Amino acid sequence: MFAVMTTSRPSCSVNSFNTVRAWAAPLLGGALVALSTLASAQTPAQAQAGEALARQKACLTCHQVNKAVIGPSFADIAKKYKDDKKAVDRLAAKVRKGGGGVWNMPMGPMPAQGQVSEAEAKQIVAWVLTTK
Repeated sequence: MFAVMTTSRPSCSVNSFNTVRAWAAPLLGGALVALSTLASAQTPAQAQAGEALARQKACLTCHQVNKAVIGPSFADIAKKYKDDKKAVDRLAAKVRKGGGGVWNMPMGPMPAQGQVSEAEAKQIVAWVLTTK
């Protein structure tokens, strides 16, 4: 009348454990890198250094944080490029080589800023993209 039920346990061999371990570490490592990149695009110290460099390289002569002057405001630039994953590289190249006039500013496109190194341009742009 009563049936005896048996349950079978899945076999757990050393080989299957090593397989899981082999892919888990890279997967978790990649996830942590992605989360840290999203969570903190710039530290406060990096942002402060980017702003100081923008001042040193005279970027604030033509741009202000919240006001268009000769060029667009940094906040407007940040808003326009907020979803562009390649914005830092793209905009750093524009800083160094000159802009294409996409903002239709009265003074025309941004001239090349040859005095700014590639690393400096990327640092400045990274800060610009954090402005609001």
